Amino acid sequence: MQYRRPDLFCYRVAQTAAWALSSFVFRRKMLRNEIRRVKGPYVVIANHQCALDFVNLIGATRRPMHFVISNSFYSTLPVKKIMDKIGVIPKQQFQTSVSDLKQIKAVIDAGEPVVIYPAGLMCEDGLSTPIPVATYKFLKWLGVDAYVARCQGSYFVMPKWTKGMRPGRTTMDIYQLFTKEELAELDLETIQQKTDEALLFDAYREQDANPQKYAKTNQILGLEQVLYQCPACHQEFTMEVDGVDRICCKACGYAQRSDPWGFFHLDSDHGEEIRYVSDWSKWIYHQMQQRVERGEEISLITETDIQMIDEQKHKFVSVGRGVLRLDQQEFCLSGKIGEEEICIRIPVGSVPTLPFKPGKYLEVQHGKQIYRCVLFDGRLVMKYINLVKILYRIRQVELEKVT
Repeated sequence: MQYRRPDLFCYRVAQTAAWALSSFVFRRKMLRNEIRRVKGPYVVIANHQCALDFVNLIGATRRPMHFVISNSFYSTLPVKKIMDKIGVIPKQQFQTSVSDLKQIKAVIDAGEPVVIYPAGLMCEDGLSTPIPVATYKFLKWLGVDAYVARCQGSYFVMPKWTKGMRPGRTTMDIYQLFTKEELAELDLETIQQKTDEALLFDAYREQDANPQKYAKTNQILGLEQVLYQCPACHQEFTMEVDGVDRICCKACGYAQRSDPWGFFHLDSDHGEEIRYVSDWSKWIYHQMQQRVERGEEISLITETDIQMIDEQKHKFVSVGRGVLRLDQQEFCLSGKIGEEEICIRIPVGSVPTLPFKPGKYLEVQHGKQIYRCVLFDGRLVMKYINLVKILYRIRQVELEKVT
């Protein structure tokens, strides 16, 4: 595949716009920047805390860097032509086709840098999304120096569970993780260990170690879509936000209140305090995992509106209705798109998670097509995502036993 050099003018405009956001909204502080004057090809692997993490990275070097982004995000932006001019590489999340590999390799062969976000999704609860195993093989295959760009704090600036931005301090630390010689010599297990140590995070523990205030950090409307199970009575979908900073259970009255740093404090006469959102989210996950292991909850089914990308309007539009089912074997989306009956089946264990918006939708990808499922009961979105993660992990353990 032939390499196309980015339009330098458009790239500089993008850098300028990103600088404004990183300076005044994210208030970025650079800790280290080891790519600033690096020449030749290299790959940057970055952690992913919010949708606009790239604005803190694009100005790290004057050289144009080719950002690999999700096709869903790329296709729904009204500036696709500009994205093409600045060298963005769109690909399906959690899937890497031969065409994708050729595009990335063409950039490297031309002596230019590439930026990837291995986790694929920004986090909804302050916990990093698992990194696909293929990432470590990909680094070895590229055969160039690999750098880490670790951002801290952007989760609190743009939480996935709410709208808008909450300006405050973020930091960016860019340093070399592997030389190309090390990647050639190291085994995949060692590459995985070092990569995971560099990229995986718990935003709430990082915040506790270095507390920063963000605008409206105590306001948690929307977080009830993520923290949908009560730790006291264990009932699901009973949590609601009372006012702006208090989350409580409609069934038993258990409550916690958020402080200006985003930490919880017990605000009821029963139950235990769970200081971190990330710990509460992990507790919900493990509760479901135990039920799955006991065979008590191994399937979900719900009605959904089906949306697909309108290439002319650059957005998702409703195209039909159907039923979404998830069990131990597969995802099945059945229904009608226009006059056509569809039945799309995707084996579980093929992806570690799915693109989603808490309380709104999740996206099922089949080949090049993206089906956004806007669930009639949006509360179920996080439950689907948790089950996807659990079934993926079960499948990985089974594969490890076989090999």
